[in-house]
Amino acid sequence: MHPLFVRVGTFTFVYLQRFILKKILLLSDTHSHIDNDILKYVKEADEVWHAGDIGDLQVTDAIKALKPLRAVYGNIDGTEARSEFPLHNRFECEKVDVWITHIGGYPGRYNPSIRQEIYSNPPKLFICGHSHILKVMPDKRLGLLHMNPGAIGKHGIHKVRTMLRFELDDGRIQKLEVIEFKR
Repeated sequence: MHPLFVRVGTFTFVYLQRFILKKILLLSDTHSHIDNDILKYVKEADEVWHAGDIGDLQVTDAIKALKPLRAVYGNIDGTEARSEFPLHNRFECEKVDVWITHIGGYPGRYNPSIRQEIYSNPPKLFICGHSHILKVMPDKRLGLLHMNPGAIGKHGIHKVRTMLRFELDDGRIQKLEVIEFKR
């Protein structure tokens, strides 16, 4: 809650205003797979973010039919996905500077194609996919949080299908949860 003071004549009114928090569902590496288990969590989110390797655009169409979607294309994605989604998606959400890309690396081992940019202008939240390995870790040097939701699709090296859910509220990243499914 944030106090807002409004003065009218000799009276001062105090209102407690709450910034609207956003519930985010973060997924990656669907590789053309979407099912009711995933869509159940899509329905509970305010926004869905996809960190690439979408596969068939039926995946993103199904998500967009339910909730707002922010996405990037990945290395397996064809011309349709590349024409609809960018390679990098940088934006602000609830006072959090977010950068999503598919092949981004992780703290201490960022992809050479983005290394200079991330060091000179780090976001607060850096998201990538590609590895199929769930990883959430701070980069203390740059003051950012790195997230990779792993892979929610059924193709790849992963043994467990994973995605992340969290909230953004007035510059804070909170209530992070891992959602797992059997492969």
